[in-house]
Parts: sequence; structure tokens; C-alpha cells
Amino acid sequence: MLRAPHFPAMASNALTALRLSLIPTLSFSSPSQSRGISATPPLSSTRHLSLSPPPLGRKLKPVQPASPHPRLRGAGISASFSSQPSSGNGRELLVQHLLIKENDLDLLLELQQRVSAGEDLSDLAVEHSICPSKEQGGMLGWVRKGQMVPEFEEAAFSAPINKVVKCKTKFGWHLLQVISEREESVLQDIQPDELHVKMQDPSFLDESQLIDVREPEEVAKASLPGFQVLPLRQFGSWGPEITTKLDAEKDTYVMCHHGMRSLQVAKWLQTQGFKRVFNLSGGIHEYAVKADPSIPTY
Repeated sequence: MLRAPHFPAMASNALTALRLSLIPTLSFSSPSQSRGISATPPLSSTRHLSLSPPPLGRKLKPVQPASPHPRLRGAGISASFSSQPSSGNGRELLVQHLLIKENDLDLLLELQQRVSAGEDLSDLAVEHSICPSKEQGGMLGWVRKGQMVPEFEEAAFSAPINKVVKCKTKFGWHLLQVISEREESVLQDIQPDELHVKMQDPSFLDESQLIDVREPEEVAKASLPGFQVLPLRQFGSWGPEITTKLDAEKDTYVMCHHGMRSLQVAKWLQTQGFKRVFNLSGGIHEYAVKADPSIPTY
């Protein structure tokens, strides 16, 4: 009988080579240095979110999900982020798996028999998988079409819920299991003038949740009403509790100075199950320039 899978504290924190790219690394460099996103985080070891604030200047390793274009480098894999929308059918799948070498056919047969006898795939992953996700019971997190290698994607999107199926990719043999499915989430930019119009509607602040990821000294220089301040440098204190602090079902708007740090956080929120996430394009600076000149610039 299947029991509850090993869900990680905050979505999957082991993105394997199956994922064709990763969420940009969240950077803890100073605001003036955070205009760009690191698009090639190292993939040499398990990826996870640190639960305590890392030293300033250290980069937070990405969680789960997902995105296209692998580049092999020796034993490891480097990846880049693609902002192109997926070509899926509007579904996201919560997937766990185990991976063994292509020539381990005896082990593959043994594992299939153990699954048929009622053993849990997540336990078998911890014991036998060669994928770094074994540390999370093989949990890969929520995936969409266009984010996985084709053979794995075809098997996952064809599999019945909870049924363990096998497939072969260039990485080896997989036993995978779809735990759940949901409607695909939304992540998009919102222009300053669009947000300004929404801000004039009192019901907007009640029906949405607004996040400012700038540092306190920046917020002191310029701010917008209704935004909850969650500084990126303090991610270790609020990240693990994000699903209790905020409602993943509500429309969520994220802002920073120029729109880059907020984009990083917006992408991360999407991996945590937030259904509709909007990043303020150009940040509060563009908002002040294009929508509301009463807001100071700095």
C-alpha cells in the first residue's frame, strides 16, 4: 500500500539532471550588484534551500523545478533558465522517482518486484537511487511539460496517479510515480501603470498579497502601501515559513528596486505552489518614473 511520500519542507530541493534547467540562483549580494541573475548555478551536488541565513555574498542554491537546455560538463551538469512558457496542456505533476544505471537490469527487476509487493518507491529511492534526489525520497517536485527530458516527460504525463512506471533515458533506468496533479501556475510581469491602476481599487489590497523583497534601508527611502517587507537577505528566516505567512491561492505581487531580485523570488514562489505570481517590471524605480512621480527614486 502506498503511504504518504516524503514531501520536502518547501517543495523539492533536489533537482536532478532530468530537469533541463533551474531557477536562477537567489543572490545575497548587495542591491547595487543584484541587477543580474546567475543563470548557471552549479549542479555538482544536491540542491537545497538553506534554512538559516547564509553569509552575505553567498548564493542561495535553487529549489525544485525546473526549465530547459542541459549542458554537460564532465561529471556534472550546468543549466540555464528559460523564461519561455511551457507547451504543456495546463497540468503540473508532482513526481518522485529513482534512477539506476542502464546496465543494472537485475536491480531494476528486483525493484519492480519490491514495488509490486507493496514497498514504497520513496524508501527504495533512498536505498538504491543514484540521483541526488534520493535524499528527499526521490521527490522531484512539481513539473510541467517542456521541463524534463522527453522520455521521462512522456512517461510521467502518461502515467496514472500513484502507479509506478518505468522509463529509460540517457541517464539510466527510472522508476517514477506521479503523486498528484494540479492546474499549471502563472508567472508573469506586470507593468507599473497596470499595478498603479489596481492599487487605486481598495478591494485589490484585500484580495491580493504584495511582497517587497528590498532591504529595510531601501524601503525607508521609497515604498508603496500594502506591501509586506520580506528582505531577500533575510530569506533564511521567512523562506521556510512562506506557505504559512502567505496564501498560495491568492494573486501574489513581488517588487524590488529594479525588478531582478523580485523576479528571482517570484520564480521561487511558483515552485512553492503559488498559483498566480506577478513580478513588477522595472521595480519601484520604474513605478516612480512611469506611474507615480510622488514616489522618490534612489
